[in-house]
Amino acid sequence: MGMPPMTRLLCLGAGYCALELARRRRHEGWSVIATGRKPERLAKLRASGFATAVFDGTAPSDALRALLSGVTHVLISLPPDEAGDPFLRHHGADLLGAAPTLRWIGYLSSTGVYGDHGGGWVNEDTPPAPVTRRDQNRLTAECQWHGLSAEHQLPVHIFRLGGIYGPGDRNPLQSVRQGTARRILKPGQYFGRIHRDDIVGVLEASQARPDPGRIYNVVDDEPTPPEVVPAYAAELLGLPVPPAIPFAEADLSPAARGFYAASKRVRNDRIRRELGYALLYPTYREGLAALLTESD
Repeated sequence: MGMPPMTRLLCLGAGYCALELARRRRHEGWSVIATGRKPERLAKLRASGFATAVFDGTAPSDALRALLSGVTHVLISLPPDEAGDPFLRHHGADLLGAAPTLRWIGYLSSTGVYGDHGGGWVNEDTPPAPVTRRDQNRLTAECQWHGLSAEHQLPVHIFRLGGIYGPGDRNPLQSVRQGTARRILKPGQYFGRIHRDDIVGVLEASQARPDPGRIYNVVDDEPTPPEVVPAYAAELLGLPVPPAIPFAEADLSPAARGFYAASKRVRNDRIRRELGYALLYPTYREGLAALLTESD
């Protein structure tokens, strides 16, 4: 990619999307640091060639503090708590100390911050109005990062992700194969989705074209009712369509029920217009078809 040899990426939380970005960047010659909560997780990350530091969000990490010097790119994929972003709470001052070398900071948020719009369209200029505690926490963390960016001229970017799917345990085909998929029917409900590889592609595009303070919706072109995707997955697999269950009768966890508390269709024009990004999987149809040909 022609990046300088001193390019150093810090992934705060090496989850599903962050780990894929880390792998790609390391393959391109970047130095990568990844954090984790548990020793066994850190051991796996080290075996993959990453420098590591333990950080569980409850206290400062001396190991993490020592690694911040010289970092050029930071990706935050840690879940917020009711006080906002735990990394900023414990290491905000340390991050400011690394400011001279920082070129890009990305915070992974959620389209859930928009709240309920009755299936109407929203974009990045729509005022957030989260309806669940989880999404309220996300917005609190977003505001903290925006505030730091404005006060100290840090290159912060916010990425509001739709429902994530892709290879491995986020593959919708798997639940259909295993007979655990359900089609939840809730009239007027719409969800936005995004393939993991398109999330990583957007992050790479933003790193190549930083625009501090910018917010990006990261979703595909076609928000859909929730029952559509498992039905299409079954069609691709040649299996029976999963049973339809009215939302009022569905046995859902509180977190899953909260996921249905808001209905909206999210526009993605900005990633295309400002970052020049072309989606690999413009709809769930292309995404599921690709997963069908991949071996997990």
